[in-house]
Amino acid sequence: MTAVNIHEAKTHLSRLLERVEKGERIVISKAGKPIADLVPHQAAPVTIGGLKGQLRYDDNAFDVDPDMQRMFYGDDADASA
Repeated sequence: MTAVNIHEAKTHLSRLLERVEKGERIVISKAGKPIADLVPHQAAPVTIGGLKGQLRYDDNAFDVDPDMQRMFYGDDADASA
């Protein structure tokens, strides 16, 4: 792990990123206090439909909520519905 100050990080960002790409961790400090870490990116897997069959709702979940209507359109919103 390497520590660099903000000025050095700004000046040599491309070089630092090349080192990070190879697996190195770099700490960026301000006045000697660590404020950020440059670390290799770790892609998180995305699962489409991962909760299929685990969530339940009824068709009323998609109905217009009268309270929300009033908040956005005022008290006379019910008259137009």
